[in-house]
Amino acid sequence: MIYFSADMHFGHRGIITMQERPFESVEEMDRMLLQNYNAIVHKDDTVYILGDICHHMKIEDADTLIRKMNGKKYLIRGNHDKKYDPRLFADIQDFMTISANGQYFALMHYPMLSWPKKNSGSIQLHGHIHARMEYNEGNRTEGVRRYDVGVDANQFLPVSVKQIIEFFEGA
Repeated sequence: MIYFSADMHFGHRGIITMQERPFESVEEMDRMLLQNYNAIVHKDDTVYILGDICHHMKIEDADTLIRKMNGKKYLIRGNHDKKYDPRLFADIQDFMTISANGQYFALMHYPMLSWPKKNSGSIQLHGHIHARMEYNEGNRTEGVRRYDVGVDANQFLPVSVKQIIEFFEGA
């Protein structure tokens, strides 16, 4: 299975209040985010992480945490990503396009107004803005095929390619 996620911000105490995350401490947040991630993403799955894995964390601690994350990981760099050990990822890019389940996707940390094959039904996946699900629903209502895969918009869980396609196709 293919999954997407973004904006975990492991190690970032301030994100709890900034985004009104329901955690008492950064330790609780980190534990729950890792647990949620590994409950969904299994070792043989592929996951595209659209930036901001960690923030305010020593690189050695970030690498240790990333090693605990299941799946074959691709990183699309975000504004808070550091020089993680590149061996932890199948690839690291600033922008990527993929085709999965018959659907074309443009992947970037930041939301874009335009992206490759936009007028042919492609979907742009992003993070960065820490939106809520209402943002994704609003895009769908307006006919904009752009989706925030960040944990704040998705109940602190990764999102599958199937979920995203069904979200836009109305299945």
